[in-house]
Amino acid sequence: MRRKIVAANWKMNLNQTQALELYSAIGLGKNDDVQLIVFPVALHAQMLIAQGGSIPLGIQNFYFESKGAFTGEISVIQVKDIGVQYVLIGHSERRSIFGESNEMIKKKVDAALEFGLTPLFCCGEPLGVRESGKELTFVREQLEQSLFHLDKRAIEKCIIAYEPVWAIGTGRTADSRQAEEMHASIRSWISERYNTEVAEKIPILYGGSCNPSNAGELFACPNVDGGLIGGASLDAASFLAIAGSF
Repeated sequence: MRRKIVAANWKMNLNQTQALELYSAIGLGKNDDVQLIVFPVALHAQMLIAQGGSIPLGIQNFYFESKGAFTGEISVIQVKDIGVQYVLIGHSERRSIFGESNEMIKKKVDAALEFGLTPLFCCGEPLGVRESGKELTFVREQLEQSLFHLDKRAIEKCIIAYEPVWAIGTGRTADSRQAEEMHASIRSWISERYNTEVAEKIPILYGGSCNPSNAGELFACPNVDGGLIGGASLDAASFLAIAGSF
C-alpha cells in the first residue's frame, strides 16, 4: 500500500517563534496512519530539528552543487548536514519566479538522491496550458525531462506532487475529476516507463488550494495519496484536519 502523505509548505512565512509554535502544535496531532512532513523557511530548519520533534522536516530549495562560489545559495551537502530528510524540487514558484528549467530541476533531483535525501518533485501546468487542453502533454514533458532518467531503484525513492499552477493561491481548486485524471495519467506514465509495480509504490500528492473542506473528496480519489499544502498549513488545526481527511 502506498504511503499517505500530507506535507506543509510554509513558503516565505513565519518568524522563529511562530515557526516553533506551529511545528509543536502540528506534532501534537501526529497521526500514525499519515506521514506528515514540514517544509519551513531554511533559516528555521536547524532550530526545529534541535527541538527533537516527531515530524520530519524538508527544505524548500537548495542548489545542486556541493560547494563553491554561489552566493546566497544552500548546498545539498549543507542541507544533509543539518539532518533534513526531504527536499522540495520543481515547485511552480521556483519555475515561474526564479526561472528554474527542467534541466536544472533534473540536476537537483540527482544531487538530492546522491546524498540520500528524498525528493518531493513538483509538476503542473499554468492556466494557459490547461485552457488550451494540453495539460497532459505539458506535465508529461516535465516528468520525462527531469525525473524519468532515473532507474527503478532511484525513482522509487521519490514523491511526486501534482500542482495545477492555476489553482495555487487563487482560491480555485481542481475538482476531484480533474485531479484524478492527472494523477492517474502520471501513474500510467510511470508504469509505461518502468512497470506497474514501480508505479504503485510512488505516492502522488495533490497541491493546489487544498483545504479542510475539499480534502476528503480529493483524497478519496484512487490515485491521490495526500497533499502538498500551502496556505492551509500555516494553521495547525486546518493542516491536521486535512491530514485527518483520509
